[in-house]
Amino acid sequence: MRVVIGEDSVLLREGAARILESEGIEVVGQAGDGDELVRKVRGHKPDVAIIDIRMPPDHGDEGLVAAAAIRGEFPEIGILVLSQYVEEHYVQRLLEGGTEGVGYLLKDRIAEVDRFVDAVRRVAEGGSVLDPEVVAQMLGRRRADDPLDTLTPREREVLEAMAEGLGNKAIADRLVVSVGAVERHVTAIFEKLGLSAGDGGHRRVLAVLTYLGA
Repeated sequence: MRVVIGEDSVLLREGAARILESEGIEVVGQAGDGDELVRKVRGHKPDVAIIDIRMPPDHGDEGLVAAAAIRGEFPEIGILVLSQYVEEHYVQRLLEGGTEGVGYLLKDRIAEVDRFVDAVRRVAEGGSVLDPEVVAQMLGRRRADDPLDTLTPREREVLEAMAEGLGNKAIADRLVVSVGAVERHVTAIFEKLGLSAGDGGHRRVLAVLTYLGA
C-alpha cells in the first residue's frame, strides 16, 4: 500500500510516516500545504491520501479543498482526513460525495497505532471510517419522539459501530458476540429507524449518518 501525507506539522507528519512504514505501508510523499499535496498525489498516485483539514496558508479548510480536488481527479484514491477537533460541518462536507473510501479521524488517534493503521487500510479498501467521538456527538443530540429511544443498549452499541464504518464481523469481534447476533441487531435497528440497509458497508454508513444528521 502506498500513502501520501499532507500535514503542516513536521513532527506529526514524520511520526505518522514512521508508524505507517513500521506496519509495511509505504509513504511515497509528504506535503506541508494543500497545493503541494495535490501535486504529490498527481505524481505518485497513492492508494490513500492522509490530509489535515487545516493547512497553510490560512489554516482554514485547505485540506478539505485539496481532498475534493483529489476525489474529483482520482476517485479511486482513498481519503483519510485528520482533524484536531470534532467539527461536524466538515464531516458533512467530506461525505457529500459519498462514503466509499473516505474517513475522518481525530489527530489523537495517530497515537493509537492499531486504530490508525486499521483506518488507513479500511479506507484503501473502499471502506468508511468515522471517529468514535464524532459518532458519539451525533448520537448525543436529542429530539422529540426520537426513534433512538426505542433502541436497546446493545442496539445502540451496534449502531455506533456501524456509523464508525465497521462491518458485521468487526462489530462481532468488538462486542464479543456472534456474527448472527450482530445481523439480528442490525435488522432491528434499520426497522426501528425506518432505514434501508442497502447492500454495502459504505451504504450502511451513509444511511446511518443521514438519519443522525437529520
